[in-house]
Amino acid sequence: MATNRRDFLFSMTAAAAGLATPGRGLSLPCLPSAGRFVDATAALGVHFVHQASPTSRKYLLETMGSGVALFDYDNDGRLDLFFTNGGLITDPMPKGTLPVKTEAKYWNRLFHQKADGSFDDVTEKAGLKGSGYCTGVAVGDYDNDGNADLYVCGYGRNSLYRNNGDGTFTDVTETAGVGGGGWSTSAAWVDYDNDGRLDLIVCRYMEWDFDDIYCGAHLPGHRAYCHPDLFKPISLLLYHNDGHGKFTEVAQQAGLTHKCKGLGVAIADFDHDGHIDIFVANDSIEQTLFHNKGNGTFEEIAMLSGCAVDGEGNTFAGMGVDFTDYNNDGLPDLIVTDLANQRYALYTNTGDGNFRYDTEASGLSAMTLLHSGWGVRFLDYDNDGWKDLFIAQGHVLDTIGLDYPNLHYREPPLLARNAGKSGQFIDVSAQSGAVFQQRWPGRAMAIGDINNDGRLDVVITTNNGPAYILLNQTETPHHWLSLQLEGVRSNRDGIGARIEITTATGKQSTTVTTSGSYQASSDRRVHFGLGDATVVDAIHIHWPSGIVQKLQNVKADQFLTVREKG
Repeated sequence: MATNRRDFLFSMTAAAAGLATPGRGLSLPCLPSAGRFVDATAALGVHFVHQASPTSRKYLLETMGSGVALFDYDNDGRLDLFFTNGGLITDPMPKGTLPVKTEAKYWNRLFHQKADGSFDDVTEKAGLKGSGYCTGVAVGDYDNDGNADLYVCGYGRNSLYRNNGDGTFTDVTETAGVGGGGWSTSAAWVDYDNDGRLDLIVCRYMEWDFDDIYCGAHLPGHRAYCHPDLFKPISLLLYHNDGHGKFTEVAQQAGLTHKCKGLGVAIADFDHDGHIDIFVANDSIEQTLFHNKGNGTFEEIAMLSGCAVDGEGNTFAGMGVDFTDYNNDGLPDLIVTDLANQRYALYTNTGDGNFRYDTEASGLSAMTLLHSGWGVRFLDYDNDGWKDLFIAQGHVLDTIGLDYPNLHYREPPLLARNAGKSGQFIDVSAQSGAVFQQRWPGRAMAIGDINNDGRLDVVITTNNGPAYILLNQTETPHHWLSLQLEGVRSNRDGIGARIEITTATGKQSTTVTTSGSYQASSDRRVHFGLGDATVVDAIHIHWPSGIVQKLQNVKADQFLTVREKG
């Protein structure tokens, strides 16, 4: 069944790319170390176009783009797709008013994946049209009933949709007490106090209203979106899950007093003390790392630990973030995307509570200097056992080329291969498919194995444009393993668990999470590339409850669900 389905998906995408199907003289014009990603959006029946609602006033809200989630909302074993959308902004927009979804083109969209791999738009049936101007999305089973719930960020109001388990969702925002306020961007589900219930961290961007401020040169066509320095930072929101569908906002009590200009958020236990830490990517101010003290409170330590600024001590426009172990030393590292002329920031965890700025040493400096990145994730696209980088790119200013001809509003995505023990990344985009020749104003990005073929796929949204489904068709002899956790004492999703695997070729580790990237939520299944190994010698799962569970001699090339014991 799986083989037939994979062949079906390949035939659709191969036809679109001008390739042969498996067994029919397939010849891939790429290097062995390169990837192969194919745009399968139209073939799979996904038709979504983000509505930024651009105006002549150049309101900053128009630049943020759509959010995206890859998740299995009906537990049929296939990933579904959810996109957030903008709303109507009038020109001009009176201060104190909120955008609305006046027409169907502004609706958020839910696409259900069918057995043949194609998608149906089930938005109306599911009750997820939404309201207002929406941005990011976070997926997590907050009530531990086995069904994935949705938290949607936006301007003015956020929304929590409880999954009813019958293909529909109910807006429970008011009763849950998580409506937020201001301008929210990305969010993350995380059990920060290890009580078995998922809490919610919400990034807010800045103190902002529809102020009619002119920025840019006073020339025809040169009016530009204003720099975030013109606006004040704002506090994060932390909603503690009290159980029975109720939350309490506790950011101040929990020590999250540091004001941010948050665009991306990611979680990991960077010092292995058993408590999940939170990193927030901030726009044009210092980055923030909130260390979990284990008593329900946090302390902000980014500057002390070396991940607040770049290697020269400068702040930068932090946008997307991922927080995972890229060099297989067992410690979560950081990647933060930013604007052109700043270089993406790679921080390597040194194991003593500090991070080392390795943008230059890794080769990412020259690779990213003239580019602007948003959604970003470490992923092992060729299953060789080393996590590579996939990044959605595009400048924030649609006028950038007028003043800087070497910079571009629309940019191709970036695929950087992890060269392994050298700590180097190599740009293999040019050899990895026609999608890397396309220029988009990229924004959010989610990853997951959409067609369940053992290779991680990518979904990218664009600002005021279509979304793209990029199926991974990399030809590789390597093996893989996908783990889905089911918590008992821990939260049902196992979010925050640390998984370590050992094979004949070495060790790997990662954190179970749906967060990271920018305004996105990815497949909660944990994917490991295994290289030549056909068996995983040992798997150690460090559950949020404190239980450590061990599995031995696990066969490769399978999807495995692991239920918490103890």
